[in-house]
Amino acid sequence: MPDELTAYARGVMGETAACDHLSSKGMEMLDRRYRSPHGEIDLIMLDGEVLVFVEVKARSKLGRMQAQYAITPDKQRRMMESVRYYLGEHPEHCQRMMRFDVVTVAPDGICHLPNAFEGNAW
Repeated sequence: MPDELTAYARGVMGETAACDHLSSKGMEMLDRRYRSPHGEIDLIMLDGEVLVFVEVKARSKLGRMQAQYAITPDKQRRMMESVRYYLGEHPEHCQRMMRFDVVTVAPDGICHLPNAFEGNAW
């Protein structure tokens, strides 16, 4: 990912690459860049019957495994609050199994980490 890109452009490119990667694995995109009063969820996907909330980290310098450390406990908390908001708007998904994945996009490739963290703050 080129250094000269703005953070926003790098994020959009990373999300597109992540979505394409997950779609190639058979996942279906439901929403992208979902915004709530608590923050943003980069991708919301269906993996079979499992509802998957995906945080995408795109980095121009770090390797794909290093970028995962950018998902702080505070970021996880905000993401879970956004998930609650999403489920309030989409009650048809409330009974589904859910998981939180992280996809990192870096010069050395894409890394998909299913169940990267647990939503134990429910």
